[in-house]
Amino acid sequence: MNEDGSKSTFSAYQRLVAYIRPYWSRVLIGIFAGFFCGSASFGLLSAIPQVIKPIENATAIVSSSPLPEKSSEHKSSKLENRLIDKARKWGLISSEKNQVTRQGLIVILLIAPPLILLRSLAMYLNKYWIRWVGARVVRDLRDELFNRLQTQSLKFFGKSDVGQLISKCTNDTTSVEQVLSVTVADLTRAPFEIGAALIFVMLFTFKNDMLGLLVLCLLVFPICVMPIVMLGKRLKRYSHTALGRISELVSRMHENFTGIRVVKAFHMEKKEFERFQIMNSNYFRAVIKALRAELLMSPAMEAVAGLLSLVFLVVCYVKGITIGQIIAVGMAGVMAYRPVKGLVQINANLQRGAAALDRIFVVLDTNTAIREATHPVSVNKFTEKMVFEKVNFTYSESGPMIVHDISFNILKGSVVALVGETGSGKTTLANLLARFYDPTDGRITLDGVDLKDIEIASLRKLIGVVTQETIIFNDTIASNIAYGTEEVSREQIIEAAKKANAHDFIMGDPKGYERIAGEKGFVLSGGERQRIAIARAILRNPPILILDEATSALDTVTERLVQEAIARVMQDRTVFAIAHRLSTVKNADLILVLDHGRIIERGTHDQLMAVGGIYRKLCDMQFGLT
Repeated sequence: MNEDGSKSTFSAYQRLVAYIRPYWSRVLIGIFAGFFCGSASFGLLSAIPQVIKPIENATAIVSSSPLPEKSSEHKSSKLENRLIDKARKWGLISSEKNQVTRQGLIVILLIAPPLILLRSLAMYLNKYWIRWVGARVVRDLRDELFNRLQTQSLKFFGKSDVGQLISKCTNDTTSVEQVLSVTVADLTRAPFEIGAALIFVMLFTFKNDMLGLLVLCLLVFPICVMPIVMLGKRLKRYSHTALGRISELVSRMHENFTGIRVVKAFHMEKKEFERFQIMNSNYFRAVIKALRAELLMSPAMEAVAGLLSLVFLVVCYVKGITIGQIIAVGMAGVMAYRPVKGLVQINANLQRGAAALDRIFVVLDTNTAIREATHPVSVNKFTEKMVFEKVNFTYSESGPMIVHDISFNILKGSVVALVGETGSGKTTLANLLARFYDPTDGRITLDGVDLKDIEIASLRKLIGVVTQETIIFNDTIASNIAYGTEEVSREQIIEAAKKANAHDFIMGDPKGYERIAGEKGFVLSGGERQRIAIARAILRNPPILILDEATSALDTVTERLVQEAIARVMQDRTVFAIAHRLSTVKNADLILVLDHGRIIERGTHDQLMAVGGIYRKLCDMQFGLT
């Protein structure tokens, strides 16, 4: 674990290998293609001494300094002469002028283009397959991220910032995609190019008795890489900070656009812009810090490499190494320097990717999902009653108790209503009933079976929910009504809409049921959105209905029509209703009055009115206002 709390770069990518493993065949093709490109560099380096040799020989003749007969150059000359003789024998070189013949030119033209095309194809395959794997792995990561977020509990989303989560699914995965799609392609090619140069230097120095120079090169090479390692750690830390800042920025934008009506209603556009500017400037500063670390890598490496090159020349002068040998080893160094320098950008991308992976794996390692029993009971009907037995609940161990010692029965076919001031625990009880949360103490049973022992999927099929916050998706009205119900016909959708008193306003638009509701149902009024949500619950036809302020957004006429519709579908069903409008719960079989998470009164409307307690006061206050 690093100072900033993140894991090491190696451990991040070690874990990422599990996502790459299913596509190893494509990765191997890309690596083999990169190996081919690197091998071509070795062939080019091997030809350099042969190009330099005639120049050295010409210089030696002019200076009247004959080469020693037993020198390595003389041995190489014999090998060169044998190759020339073979070429002459095959008619590739003329005997008189040592020039390439027409036949030799044809051979070159026949062989060279396929080799060039083959190397180009190898480079294409190297980049294509590695990028394909990168894009596929990031797709898998996004899938797993979204799936993991879908399975988290409501408690998780209550503590998390939606904008931050969106940023991790988009910006962070984009950083990883950059690494896998681009950087890894270069990474699979650069080591082979560096390796080809090193192998050439080793063979050349062995052949020419230059072991001291080889040892010097092996000592110098790690020093050139030191700036990459040192600055890479800083880059990862700054990149981690930058990703956090862009997440905050996305979060602010999401919050602002979601609440744009409130922003405009209170004329806060300027203040919101100033707040955004500050956050954007913080992100800019984090990006610049990361940029400094990244851009320092290349100049630092070039400075180190330049100084070491001067040391190399001094050593060559002291050792009396010939210009031809210097050029041969120097060319190898130049060819190795390009991919080594490329490692600067590769390392920079790797560090940014590691920072993003750290943030992604934090989400993937989080599991707040409601735990299902090892051997859950599957239920497909509700026959008797649901029971709350001494239920207590708190959102966190150190937090306040939200509901205290709640006990009551919900008989099949009955209507149980919850009333009380805001924050008294009404919605919390509805969430416990639907098992969005589990009780801290006590238990809730369905026909004698603890909800914790029931299969979650089968439990949710028994329950229909109309929430206080009406959720409409950016889809057609028909799709919104049919949401959560499989294999439903258009006739069933229309019938549900009619029962919810929604059919007339739906058909009032030319597109009817194919009309797009807009972001969060923006094109619909509050009452229309509420009726769509009620139609959704009616279509699902569950034995248990949770109505959380289900009629709060309706006018008096529409409310009466919807209540009549709900009354029709309540037959042989259980309704758990929460309402501030007490007129909607007068006919309930049981009314529970809550205050600070406790049941302080219970009974029918007439019974509670006769008692003259809190419920009576609430009714008098509300009806007096109307």
